Amino acid sequence: MPAHRLTTQEVASRAGVTPATLKRWVRAGLIPGADGSEWSAAEAAHARIVARLRGRGHSIEQIRTATAEGRLAFGYIEDLLPGTGGERTLEEAAKETGLEVALIMRIYAAMGFGARTLERISDEDLQFLRYGAAVLAAGFPLIAFLQLCRVYGQALAQIADAEVRLFHLYVHEPLMREGVPGLEMAEEMEDLARALMPLASPIMDHVHQRYLQHFVEQDVIGHMEMDLGGTQLDLGRLRVAIAFADLAGYTRLTEEQGEEEAVGAVERFVEAVEHTLPEDARVVKTIGDEVMVVGADAAGLVDWAVGFQLLHPQRPLPRIGVHYGETLYRDGDYYGREVNLAARVAARSAGGEVVVTRPLVDLSGRHLEFERIGEVRLKGFAESTELYLARQAEEED
Repeated sequence: MPAHRLTTQEVASRAGVTPATLKRWVRAGLIPGADGSEWSAAEAAHARIVARLRGRGHSIEQIRTATAEGRLAFGYIEDLLPGTGGERTLEEAAKETGLEVALIMRIYAAMGFGARTLERISDEDLQFLRYGAAVLAAGFPLIAFLQLCRVYGQALAQIADAEVRLFHLYVHEPLMREGVPGLEMAEEMEDLARALMPLASPIMDHVHQRYLQHFVEQDVIGHMEMDLGGTQLDLGRLRVAIAFADLAGYTRLTEEQGEEEAVGAVERFVEAVEHTLPEDARVVKTIGDEVMVVGADAAGLVDWAVGFQLLHPQRPLPRIGVHYGETLYRDGDYYGREVNLAARVAARSAGGEVVVTRPLVDLSGRHLEFERIGEVRLKGFAESTELYLARQAEEED
């Protein structure tokens, strides 16, 4: 079946320009392959890129040169993405799915999509909303569903951003450096993308299933241990151990050895953290050279921190702060006073040190020893916090 062709009017509307402007761009050679009558999806994608570049002030000659060099060839891959059939209003979508208009708007906002997304509801959008309606009809709480939508949106946006940027860095850029002509470059990238794109969803589905299995098991264990403790937390709250770790002297390293070497050190550091964590702990997020780790087993996380320092004596030295307390769990992240306290504890540690709060001293095993630092006034906290240096206990003769 031949690919659907678009009219000049349709392409002009999508690009936000007049048909006359579009035809002028064709005559100027800004859109390779286009003849100004019928348009492919790839040519339409290229026209939208040209419109954005013109809107940012780039000249016709600059765009023509970029097109010839293949700098805009990546836009042609849009032709491989699934089309969006059908067009409905928000009100029509609400009627077909049984969801209120306001709720649909909240769902899309939680996913991170802008208001313009709702101007046209495609068949694919409608099916997505039907899935959401089915989840809610099955009894899943709305507050939890919206949080899940937000987590999905953030995670998948990061995945899609990484896919595009890595393809550009390791496929598009090398082709440009080799001087491959624009149209030939577009064809090479299209062939590679056509082979890779069908594999993305199965790979992500497999990883998702593996992680689901892991976290279901950890949740069951965590609930049992919490019940044994005889404590009940408010809805939406979890009691966890929180560790913050970063590299001491990272800024100096950047100045002395350059960004490439500093970033390499951070990558090795984060990879080492991920590969050595206990099963119940995970990296929640990274900010620059800082890593936030959360685990259900407080003693296990302190064990990891002390052991990690023993395994990494080379500079730049890691510094780690660990705290244990009640947190607010929202959108896949942890919030509240105890999280802020853990970050401040880490900030008070020096390279090669593990600094912990009093609750962790009581929970940890005898194979560790703790040197009391004292009552320390941490930035942003009115009350002092009792801090300790944690290390491996010396063996008795």
